[in-house]
Amino acid sequence: MAVESGRRTRVAVAAVLTALLLVSASLVIGRLSAPASHAPLDRSVEAGFARDMQVHHNQAVDMAMAVRELTTDPDIRLLAYDIATSQAQQSGQMFGWLADWGLNQAPSEPPMTWMTRPMLAGSHHDMADMAITPGGAMPGIATPAQLAELTASSGVEAEKLFLTLMIAHHQGGVDMAEAVLARTQNRVVVDLANSIVQAQSSEITVMEGMLAARQ
Repeated sequence: MAVESGRRTRVAVAAVLTALLLVSASLVIGRLSAPASHAPLDRSVEAGFARDMQVHHNQAVDMAMAVRELTTDPDIRLLAYDIATSQAQQSGQMFGWLADWGLNQAPSEPPMTWMTRPMLAGSHHDMADMAITPGGAMPGIATPAQLAELTASSGVEAEKLFLTLMIAHHQGGVDMAEAVLARTQNRVVVDLANSIVQAQSSEITVMEGMLAARQ
């Protein structure tokens, strides 16, 4: 049973990796074919998303790299490697946007302010369960206490903590991506936000199965 469960997990993770490769290819094609447009302004939804999602992604990278040192489980280590590499790449892409747009990397307003801006006509993003306060904690972000608990653990306990924190973190990332999709028509931002929703939703399903197997 354990061997079969491990095989199913590796197949699921491999499927996510394949999906991410396809998404990455589509992003490159989309970037090359996107028509020229005016660069977003400093306090735009697009700039706010790029800055905040970099911070969000960078924490995911830190957690993923940490758990690789806390467990020898091959499935967890593979998943963590995928999360670290894909989110580091996306973070770099958003850093590049701001440079291309001639904007500072540092925000000129509190984090998540962009999420309180009006949505596009006909758009809908349900934030009823999200406490969006400019300057507050981003959706799904792990607290210092939770990070300390993770790094102090090892083995199966570390795996369970990582999966629990990363599921919440991914859901927060999906919420942020859906929030920007309701507020922008910028081609490159829409492409990346859609890829985040697709990839992280798939990884949530994988992680929920991995967590259930460890209860």
